[in-house]
Amino acid sequence: MKADREQITRLLKTARGQLDGILRMVGEDRYCIDISNQILATESVLRRANREIIRAHMANCVKDAFRSGEEDQKIEEILAVMDKMARG
Repeated sequence: MKADREQITRLLKTARGQLDGILRMVGEDRYCIDISNQILATESVLRRANREIIRAHMANCVKDAFRSGEEDQKIEEILAVMDKMARG
C-alpha cells in the first residue's frame, strides 16, 4: 500500500473507537438520532480513509501500470470500486 500508513491507521482507529461508542450507545438505549449521527460520523471517517487509499493507488499503482502498458486491469479495478462507492 502506497498511502500514508500513519494517516490511514489513525483514521481507522478513530472509526473503531466511534464504533465502540456506538455499540455502548445502543446498549444504553440512547436516543436514536444521536446514534444515527454517530454512525454518519463514522462513515465519514471511513470514506476519508478510503479516498486516501484510492488516491495513493491512482498516484502510484495506476500510474505505474500506464507506464508499463498494463493499464486495462487497473482501470477495471478503479471502475469496480467507483461502482461500489456510488451504490453506498
